[in-house]
Amino acid sequence: MASHRKLRAAAAVCVAVVVTGPVPAAAAAAPGLAPGPAPLAGTAAPTPGDPFAGLTPDQIADRAVEATQSATSLRMKGRIVSDDQPLDVDLALNDRNDCTGRLKIAGGTAELRRADDITYMKGDETFWRASMGSQGMPDGRIAATVELLKGRWLKVAPGQPGSEDLGGICNLKALLDDLDRDKDEDRDGTRDPDRGTLTRGRDGKVGDTPVATLVRKKPGGETSTVSVSREGEPYILRTVKTGGDQPGSITLSDYDKPVRVTVPPPGETVDLAKLNRGDPA
Repeated sequence: MASHRKLRAAAAVCVAVVVTGPVPAAAAAAPGLAPGPAPLAGTAAPTPGDPFAGLTPDQIADRAVEATQSATSLRMKGRIVSDDQPLDVDLALNDRNDCTGRLKIAGGTAELRRADDITYMKGDETFWRASMGSQGMPDGRIAATVELLKGRWLKVAPGQPGSEDLGGICNLKALLDDLDRDKDEDRDGTRDPDRGTLTRGRDGKVGDTPVATLVRKKPGGETSTVSVSREGEPYILRTVKTGGDQPGSITLSDYDKPVRVTVPPPGETVDLAKLNRGDPA
């Protein structure tokens, strides 16, 4: 559970800036999550007043996935690795595919907003140069594009190259659907024999919220830890992976809080179609 495959694939699209056109299928291969805090160790008896008393780790996981998938909005913060490139993400998103937040890569920063299926991205020079350079864009075109986008938002409308893929990072339903992938693998008989067994670790806290800790250890030293709220709805509050080649951490918060997206004014945007044709902005 909580594999974040779709989140990692969507992050790859942000690295491959949409002004270069659609991302090849290879670019959407699932990279890993970046280093995060170590999981809580050991196997412990539940703490008093435990809402999961009498449940197996798999039953707790089922409840957590069901609750988390029912969320209408949340905030997602953490680090993702795409093609060995760390990408920091801090986004608030809802079930209408609206989102707002920031991305950081290669020392550069970009703001991302999406509303009414239109995506807006505003990056600093470092962000745009790193993104375009990673796609092999000629230096001359990079310089001209960076100058055109300085202080302005790149606007990507539905149907334009990269719109659907770029919007994937704001697709709450798709990201949360992926939490249940392990269970689907069991149902269709293709369960990965090396994915390990889910156990319950020591209870702890994420911020001020007490959590139950689910741990899955795989052959080769990879450990995945999921922190499930013990107060209110059993939402997933943090996922951590250590060991293996894709360690990392994602924290989920602000469940069901409104996501308010401010659409940039037309005078501060550059339309992707005009950019690709070389028309004046």
